[in-house]
Parts: sequence; structure tokens; C-alpha cells
Amino acid sequence: MKLVSFNAFRTIGIPGVRYIKPEHMFNEIDIIKEADLILFPETWQVSTLVYGLKKQIFPSIETMQIGANKIEMTRALWSVAKENVPYTEILASTDRNIAHILETFPFPFVAKEAKNSMGKGVFLIENNAHFINYARNNDVLYVQEYLPNDGKDLRVCVVGDQIHDAYWRIGLEGEFLHNVARGGEVSHQFIPAEALALVSKVANLLHIDHAGFDILVSEGKYYILEFNVLFGNQGLTNQKMTVAQAIHHYISKQFVPPHPTSPTPGKVIS
Repeated sequence: MKLVSFNAFRTIGIPGVRYIKPEHMFNEIDIIKEADLILFPETWQVSTLVYGLKKQIFPSIETMQIGANKIEMTRALWSVAKENVPYTEILASTDRNIAHILETFPFPFVAKEAKNSMGKGVFLIENNAHFINYARNNDVLYVQEYLPNDGKDLRVCVVGDQIHDAYWRIGLEGEFLHNVARGGEVSHQFIPAEALALVSKVANLLHIDHAGFDILVSEGKYYILEFNVLFGNQGLTNQKMTVAQAIHHYISKQFVPPHPTSPTPGKVIS
């Protein structure tokens, strides 16, 4: 299988990969055309690769397109598991809508920027001034209810059609966010099977094949906050298979080259 990667770091350990810098895409167009599978394109490349060049990609186009924007992600999650998504309103940032949010959401509540990850662009809104400052810097208001919790959330990592690993992210005392990149601790103890089943169901329905899902437990119920396509590996401890090995295993069985490979020299075919 001819593999081209646009992300060298994410594909270390996958055999036979040809790395091309994303900005050199059109300079290497002939190599890309000959590839059987494109690995880890950047968001801006996806439409050209899939619709223009008719290439198969990993992560899937659903993963790339849904995962690129929290607003589109939330709408997709509403379609398959709305009861497991925090109550959310998505509105244009107008004076009328700002007033509506302040009249209907009790403090504290959560506001997010549409395109961000690793805990960036997520704000705990505790008063009018906080929200107005957020609203003036964003064209779209993405507002969610604040869910009481015990200071941790669950990261569930999907690779291919399997859950690769899962762990708790425990926030620093008094901190709103639990991200490991922002100082959170990691624990692999007592991972709830119900949360894993929820992620498996949603990933299967949306065809998400490479993502770290963030799950919050509040009053005994599991809520999907979001998922990150390029999830971090700080908390991963799966000893059976690295992420790269899991990717290689998945694409080897999932993607078949359009032309059969030549037989190995000297091998007798009966």
C-alpha cells in the first residue's frame, strides 16, 4: 500500500510512509495521485484531496470535518446523542442574543470559541462583564450549561474502530479545566464501562476513527463535551499497541489498494 503522510509526528512507526510537507502539496501532486491512502491531512487540504483528487484519507473525512469546529461538532452530536450533550445554545453575537443569554443562563455557565483545543478558548462565565467581553470577541455565541462535577473528566481515545485507551484527567484544586496540557493529573483506575460504550456508539454512528473524546460525569450521567482529532499522548499507557501500531493495524484491514500487489518473487501461487 502506498501511503503519504502530511504529519510526520503522527505517523512515526508506520512502515512505508512517504512524508510530504502540507505546504508542498501541489509540488508533489503526482506522488499524491499515486498514493492509495493519505494520512493526517490538514483541514484546508481535505476538500481538495477527497473531492478533487478522489483520495481516501485517514482520519476519515467525517472526523476531519466534524472535528474542525465545535459548533458543527455539537450539531452532529445532537443528531446521535443529544441527551448526552450539555444544554447548548449557538447564536449570532448580537445585542439581542447577548441579552437573551444573560436572561436565561444562570451563573456560572460555559462559553467557547468555535475553533480551539487543549482547553484554549473555553471560559467559565461568572458575571455579565465576563460574558460581554467574550461576546465582543466572537461572532458566534457558543454557550453551555455548567455541569457540577468532582473536578475530573474522562478522556477516551478512539483509533480506527476500537477504543485505544481511556483515563481520568484530574484538574488542579480550584481549576475549572482538567486538561493534562494545563497541569491536570492522570488516573487509569475505575474507568466506567458505560462511558466507553457511549463513545463507541457515537464514534461508530459518526464514523469518527481518530479522536480523543472528553466525557464529564455529572450527577451520575455521562456528557460528551467535545472530541479532539489530534489528541495528546501524555496519558496513554496502552502497552499492547502504540497509537501508530493501532493506526497501521486498522488501515491495513480497512483500506485495500485498487490494484493487486505483485506476487513475492519465488512464491508459488496455487
